Amino acid sequence: MIVHLLTEALIHRGHRVTLFASGDSHTHGNLVAPCDYALRHDPQARGDNLWRLNRKHVALEQIQLKRLYEQAGEFDVIHSHLEMSALPFAARSTTPTLHTLHMDLIPETCQILSQYGQQAFVSVSDAQRKPCPTLNYVGTVHNAIDLEALPFFAKPQSPEYLAFLGRISPEKGIHHAIAIAQQIQIPLRIAGKFGQEDADFFESVIKPEIDGQHIQYLGEITQAEKIALLGQASVTLFPITWNEPFGIVMIESMACGTPVLGMRMGAVPEVIQPGVSGLICDSVEEMARQVEIVRQFDRWRCREAVKARFSVERMVDAYEACYARVLGLDPSDPT
Repeated sequence: MIVHLLTEALIHRGHRVTLFASGDSHTHGNLVAPCDYALRHDPQARGDNLWRLNRKHVALEQIQLKRLYEQAGEFDVIHSHLEMSALPFAARSTTPTLHTLHMDLIPETCQILSQYGQQAFVSVSDAQRKPCPTLNYVGTVHNAIDLEALPFFAKPQSPEYLAFLGRISPEKGIHHAIAIAQQIQIPLRIAGKFGQEDADFFESVIKPEIDGQHIQYLGEITQAEKIALLGQASVTLFPITWNEPFGIVMIESMACGTPVLGMRMGAVPEVIQPGVSGLICDSVEEMARQVEIVRQFDRWRCREAVKARFSVERMVDAYEACYARVLGLDPSDPT
């Protein structure tokens, strides 16, 4: 979604954009596709077939990168959202490549990135940089959201409930969200999926707590269901246990008018505006105590905070400045 918003906004501003993506992508630019549809939509993308899909993904990605860099001379800048995959290709190209890092930077990742440390990188939060501080960062660009795609909910549903949306894993803190809901006796609605690596966690820790009443598990939901879940909640819980690179669920919730209660880790302090769009806490116990306060926040101010800080326009402004830097231009020069 971030790539789509960026691509379309750049085209609207008069840039010529070629998008290298799957054939089912929608763009007003020139589309170059190595496959007809996104691999996540592959009907075989489940169970024992996942390893085959992963191999297919790697193969198609490499084909796409080879095709891109064979025609690199046609472009002023190449902007990669493929984490590390484009690094060796970019190292051999005279056309500058800007790499946006969306992942968490673990030591093994930093070891690889450091081999290409002089290439141009963008972090999606300042917090994301901490494990790899010596890379050649040309900017931090927070992710954006299309406010028009997320309606405003003036008040939560009655009777009220708390919302949790995200991967069902220890890192996302779903077990903490359940504990908070049980402690303060407000129902919790959970939406998200879990991978094979978290199946045991779900079965042993989460599933026993799901009763269909106080703790409800909705599974993986559609975009419309996600909007309803977030917009009708009184508070969205974000009790992460890891250094989240950004956390787009937070701004999706805020855009709908629902404030967020988050743990002080990763990018959370960069996303939540305390007292306006939510509160930042240092413990699960503190989060449980603060629910009563956060649920009283002005929901329109919550949405306005997203509009001011995470609009598509601000994101594109920031990326245009990054493009100027890698081209050796003055980012402040409108020409």
